[in-house]
Amino acid sequence: MKKDMKYQQSISVVVPIYNDEEVIAELHRRLRPVLEEITADYELILVDDGSRDHSWQKMLEVRRENEHVRAVRLSRNFGQQSAIAAGLSLTSKELIVLMDSDLQDRPEDIPVLIDALLADKQATMAIAQWEERKDSRMKLAVSHLFQRVSNSITEIHTMPRLGIFRVMKKSVVDELKKFPEKTATTVSLLYYIGSKYVAVPLKRDARFAGKSGYNLRKMLALTFARIFSFSMFPIRIVTYLGALLCVGSMIAALALVIYKLVGNVVAGWTSMMVLMLFLFGLNFAFLGVLGEYVGRIFLETKQRPKFMIGEIV
Repeated sequence: MKKDMKYQQSISVVVPIYNDEEVIAELHRRLRPVLEEITADYELILVDDGSRDHSWQKMLEVRRENEHVRAVRLSRNFGQQSAIAAGLSLTSKELIVLMDSDLQDRPEDIPVLIDALLADKQATMAIAQWEERKDSRMKLAVSHLFQRVSNSITEIHTMPRLGIFRVMKKSVVDELKKFPEKTATTVSLLYYIGSKYVAVPLKRDARFAGKSGYNLRKMLALTFARIFSFSMFPIRIVTYLGALLCVGSMIAALALVIYKLVGNVVAGWTSMMVLMLFLFGLNFAFLGVLGEYVGRIFLETKQRPKFMIGEIV
């Protein structure tokens, strides 16, 4: 007798993989019964983002165990956001689950997200909102700062403590495919689309094995990617500061003329050097901000692909 499925919708699960050989077997062991319990029509898309360990071999092993698994290997390391884009481009089901590979996102919570999504008729995404995260203080602080800065100066406004872990309707991914941008991160574009989402409070476990590949440099890179892709604030603040200094210099010049007329001019080599160094520093800061925008224009005009798929099994 055919088993009754919990949901009628088909499901794609996308998981980016990078140097996770210790996790893949356990990830599949926990994901498979969850997916088989809720639907008979599912696919598990594992995307190897140029791992340097035996992740690809482990992915092939789970593929041999489960015909629903699609093992995808990128030609080199393109970064997590590009690996996510690659996985989403291959999805074909009605609901798409996006999650990390380290089992901090619990596979057993997938039905909770699906229930929340289907309960809200207007929502097209259900996103995990972490009640508790077992991460380092530095990572938590940077994550909080990223969310505050993003909400303040970009066009993207999100609720606090949202993770990558989410369930989306196919219409969201279809909209995402219309954006040819190379420098904007995939998750940022999912928010930029403006799809209504529901936040689902969940607890986040500690990593199953290994250590996070997200160091301070990568987290700051993600922050800059969102700021420079979705905000003109940096270049505007430099423009405003330049205008303010211009007004200040005119006031200072007027004061010096007055001092000259009354014969009360004091040599100020030190103050002059400090002012020059400050203005030179401001000039270089302006050039750096301008360079960020010009560099992104340069990369976008080249129209290079965001990822290259080397093999699909």
